[in-house]
Amino acid sequence: MRASGTFTVKAFVPIEGVPVPAVPTGLPVGVATMEKYFEGEVVGRSATLFTAAFDQATGVGTYVAMESFAGSLHGHDGTFNFAHSATTSGSDRTCEFFTIVPSSGTGELDGITGTGGLTVESDGTHRVWFEYELG
Repeated sequence: MRASGTFTVKAFVPIEGVPVPAVPTGLPVGVATMEKYFEGEVVGRSATLFTAAFDQATGVGTYVAMESFAGSLHGHDGTFNFAHSATTSGSDRTCEFFTIVPSSGTGELDGITGTGGLTVESDGTHRVWFEYELG
């Protein structure tokens, strides 16, 4: 099944005091938490742990995110984790990865497996979709 929707980022909070990697590189590594809200066939909220090596000035970098979702897909209520990452050269998204974490589902989403994706449109609309099966 495919469930799609839009989301808004309600909070992006950099975590202060995160240890700096022992190996210096050309891009700084940062960690933040995010809070998102979803509408459409995907309804609910997520709490995200977000890590990135990113240059704010040029928009170049890579992120890795782990999200804990609570809500529903097509009216099936529960929770699950999903992970995603992508790289940008400032004007594109490449090397995208998106997976629902096995064995993370609860409630009516118990046994959920699958993949998905997300995009940010030119008007700023954030879209997400899940290609999933229920066990």
